[in-house]
Amino acid sequence: MERSEEYIKNERKKEWRVELQKKTKAKDRMTIERVQMPESAPEERIKSQRIEVNKGLTAEEAMREATRCMDCVNPTCMEGCPVSINIPKFIKNIERGDFLQAASVLKETSALPAVCGRVCPQEIQCEQRCFYVEKLHQPAVAIGHLERFAADFERESGKISVPELAESNGIKVAVIGSGPSSLSFAGDMVKLGYDVSVFEALHEIGGVLKYGIPEFRLPNAVVDVEINNLRRMGVKFITNFIVGQTESLDDLKEEGFKAFYVGSGAGLPRFMNIPGENSNGILSSNEYLTRVNLMGADAEDSDTPVLRGKNVVVVGGGNTAMDSVRTAKRLGAEKAMIVYRRSEEEMPARIEEVHHAKQEGIEFSTLTNPIEYIADENGRVKQVTVQKMKLGEPDASGRRRPIPIEGSEYTIDASVVVVAVGVSPNPLIPNSVKGLDVSRWGTIEVVKDKMQSSIPEVFAGGDIVRGGATVILAMGDGRKAAANMDIYLKEKYLSQKVEH
Repeated sequence: MERSEEYIKNERKKEWRVELQKKTKAKDRMTIERVQMPESAPEERIKSQRIEVNKGLTAEEAMREATRCMDCVNPTCMEGCPVSINIPKFIKNIERGDFLQAASVLKETSALPAVCGRVCPQEIQCEQRCFYVEKLHQPAVAIGHLERFAADFERESGKISVPELAESNGIKVAVIGSGPSSLSFAGDMVKLGYDVSVFEALHEIGGVLKYGIPEFRLPNAVVDVEINNLRRMGVKFITNFIVGQTESLDDLKEEGFKAFYVGSGAGLPRFMNIPGENSNGILSSNEYLTRVNLMGADAEDSDTPVLRGKNVVVVGGGNTAMDSVRTAKRLGAEKAMIVYRRSEEEMPARIEEVHHAKQEGIEFSTLTNPIEYIADENGRVKQVTVQKMKLGEPDASGRRRPIPIEGSEYTIDASVVVVAVGVSPNPLIPNSVKGLDVSRWGTIEVVKDKMQSSIPEVFAGGDIVRGGATVILAMGDGRKAAANMDIYLKEKYLSQKVEH
């Protein structure tokens, strides 16, 4: 009798389980080497913006890696997770082969597990606190790879679960922006029984997950599945709606909204204010990535134009700079170069992103800083004058301050320059809401442990508060804000219902 594919998979799973159960003792677990994430070949993936670099683990690889987990009595890995995922619990479910239950555990505290499994810097958070790293000085359990595996398995199985929801309390809450912080907040609030509406200025939901992160790192289809799960939970999404222009906070109050979460991000690009910066061919990383990631400018039949060039220079050393320079390569640049004023050791980009960039042929000019752009007779940039730097004493960020070396200037050919030196908070809400305390950097000031602003019914988090941070830290803000807004609203509204 011919066996079904599902039957064969289950039999193989049983075989893996038997094999792995032989290694249940701690000393045996410690002999298993950390799994390596399979990758697409560099020469193939640079041909398209939509070939994902990391390919994900097989079931066998995931179960073997999960077996490395020591199931610590005091799991310090959880202390490194901004959204408080029960890491040992979801990993043990993978070890047992109960992949759907592992995904369910992730969704107890994370609205975006498939996203976090791809872009969260686990190596400096949960994995840095792993027993293997702290006690044995060995590679951590691959928590991020396992998170991605569980979330992807659930999505591909078609058996996507919805977390348990509290009974509706009828209280309307508005969320401004639809990035990771807002989505995390919305997910927690709808679980608590609130009527949640998310207002997004753009035509698609996802914020920086859609416009800022290329599909070779985070496919839009993966983001859409997680957003659709929030819809299934009851979150409402309204696009092409600019709070502060389409309607004000006061207008929304008149429509019955009792509280607001501002997660409008930091979408205002920064430039360096150096000579020649207004030349054609020089643009911000925000514009460059938005045109490609959100509007599909890389496609041959796209109506959205994007600057292409033989020599592309990207200024900066963070993840956004890596995304930009690797995008340039995929758009056909013969030479794509990072110019960064500190050394490679000081780069804020993830080590993995730098590694992948080097695999793809990206050039790095570190300890180098642009000081002038030179344009041709048509006003188009043709060269960048740069100056070599050396590292001095640490600055406020804890990194050594770059100091110019006199007489070290030289020029680099460049037909396109992408500036990725940071972003500033979106000014619309801070400028349009009276009584809202704002810092001198344009961020909304909040009570740190509550994420509550100077206006009691307005909470905020993510880049509009931090001025630029990671997806997972923004999500942590959203969760913290939801917990504290819940307390605020219950005290103000639900306690009155009980009294009456």
